[in-house]
Amino acid sequence: MPTLLVKNASVLITMDGSRREIAGGGLFARDGFIEQVGPAGELPSAADEVLDLSGYVVFPGLINTHHHFYQTLTRAVPAAQDANLFNWLKTLYPIWARMTPEDIFTSTQTALAELALSGCTTASDHLYLFPNGARLDDEIAAAAEVGLRLHASRGSMSLGESQGGLPPDSVVDSEERILADSQRLIETYHDPKPGSMLQIVLAPCSPFSVTGDLMRQSAALARQYRVHLHTHLAETQDEEVFCMEKFGHRPVGYMQALGWVGEDVWFAHAVYASPDEVQVFARTGCGVAHCPSSNMRLASGIAPLTAYRAAGVNVGLGVDGSASNDGSHMLAEARQAMLLQRLSAALGGASLSGQGAPALLTARQALELATRGGAAVLGRPDLGSLEAGKCADFAAIRLDRLAYAGALHDPVAALVFCAPQQVDRLVVGGRTIVKDGLLQSVDLPRLVERHNRAAGRLLA
Repeated sequence: MPTLLVKNASVLITMDGSRREIAGGGLFARDGFIEQVGPAGELPSAADEVLDLSGYVVFPGLINTHHHFYQTLTRAVPAAQDANLFNWLKTLYPIWARMTPEDIFTSTQTALAELALSGCTTASDHLYLFPNGARLDDEIAAAAEVGLRLHASRGSMSLGESQGGLPPDSVVDSEERILADSQRLIETYHDPKPGSMLQIVLAPCSPFSVTGDLMRQSAALARQYRVHLHTHLAETQDEEVFCMEKFGHRPVGYMQALGWVGEDVWFAHAVYASPDEVQVFARTGCGVAHCPSSNMRLASGIAPLTAYRAAGVNVGLGVDGSASNDGSHMLAEARQAMLLQRLSAALGGASLSGQGAPALLTARQALELATRGGAAVLGRPDLGSLEAGKCADFAAIRLDRLAYAGALHDPVAALVFCAPQQVDRLVVGGRTIVKDGLLQSVDLPRLVERHNRAAGRLLA
């Protein structure tokens, strides 16, 4: 079994239970799992591979809890640049309906390459339309070549415009086919073991694009196979109005009525949750994928992150679709989460109790959302920190770069406060994916050329 020794990091951020930050730290891993973490002098002196990371800050691999890889093909589309969510979707649905299986493959690799270079080692993607013969298998095959861990969500849309839904009928599918394909994917690909590189998630798209029957049947199927459930929820006030008019419930209440609450469920966005609904999430164990950049881009609002954290709700970060961000940079998302919570605190004003302004999200807390928080949301106790028994997933960034000049008083905070940087080294399960700032698994210039050709064809 191959061994890996990392030593002499300027700072090794463990994100373990004590949140240790170890000067001159390192780790020793065997067969992709960490056996020891501590000062370099306390670790074994030899291994099959030795990385001397003097001058680097090392941190756990970042975990992206919500994305739409295919949307890298439609970044900054002029007609959708200044639209709110519902109009943005209506503009882009006809473009996405032109995608091919090759487009799904190419866009997956583009999104994962961008995530890898930002320090991400695990990504959950939500693919919910399958035009022209495309399948989730196309995404899975593409991800296997890149080398990041993937939680592949089998999304779905069954409620077209003719039935009162938002998407055009051309991009929805029958519920029979959706459920049959969901079962096929679980049986073919899902790996629940520690260290898993691939897990399947069932993910009907949203309350305005699927029926209640499909939500219930998807939940029953997921629980039969013990896989997780995911959907968009409470993203905009338009959605709140839609749910009240069509179902007689606010979005969270509608999920309760469908049996869509529990530790096996997480929701993307959850911007419009009342104090009582926050407690529903906390009580039932539902997780939240917080997507600050997308929520700002589409003018959706500010999620109640402070309330979620205070209630003990599991919260991770998601970059969301690359047509509503329009990037896939996890350190940038951690920075946005920190800054947006501070803006929200300022807009809330001073505490009525006389205790001053609400507590601000710190850089370390933002980084925790991107690591431990994401692992909790995805149900991955083997990820999210650097400690014995966890997967050897980590990133390293040189500290002698221009962006950190003058910030070395606190290199850990610098990761979040300073301009987001690309990583110099990324390791997933002990395997190097990024070395000296270069992606090792994919020919990036050729990928970018292929991706731009596909994007141009879709909008031609």
